[in-house]
Amino acid sequence: MKLTGDKWNLANFLSYSRIILIPLFIYLLYIKDFWYALIVFAIASLTDFFDGWVARKFKQESEFGKFIDPIADKFLVIAALIAIIWLDPYFRVYDSWMIVVIVGRDVLITVMRWLAIRRGKSLRTSRFGKFKTAFQMISIVLILMIYLERKFHLFDTHVSVPYWIMLAATILTALSGVRYLITNWQLFFPERKKTDEQAVE
Repeated sequence: MKLTGDKWNLANFLSYSRIILIPLFIYLLYIKDFWYALIVFAIASLTDFFDGWVARKFKQESEFGKFIDPIADKFLVIAALIAIIWLDPYFRVYDSWMIVVIVGRDVLITVMRWLAIRRGKSLRTSRFGKFKTAFQMISIVLILMIYLERKFHLFDTHVSVPYWIMLAATILTALSGVRYLITNWQLFFPERKKTDEQAVE
């Protein structure tokens, strides 16, 4: 299976926009402009919904689109989570294990998706994977809102709250990876060639 389709249609451009917005989001987070960081991340997250809608509405669905869409999600979420862990003073160096788990899971899924494409198949997905992505994005929004309320002293929250939100997102990410392994484990083994008798049957 090849990554066919128009790589520069509107649906794919919306996917690219999530990647393009990453440097701006990280910069706003770095200068502690949490309000605009929240707006930029919200816009980037919304493109995840609209690219699929546009692809279906205007018949722009393609194998390339199915590949780039989750890749853009991964870049956006991983960049945001890494930025939060490194910029939040509550997190310590040893908390980087969360980054390892999140990045490791997504690298694994990308490799599995590539193996599936080479075999002319589609990676078996589940609603759990989509729920994981939605939970990660919601977690990032919640953490940004906590930063906002701290900045404007709206109400008190314990400094460890972002940590526990991040921990929940990490655990869910790991479980999602295990789920993909269980449903797609055959990709890591050579395909069994059908015999002539099996082909006739």
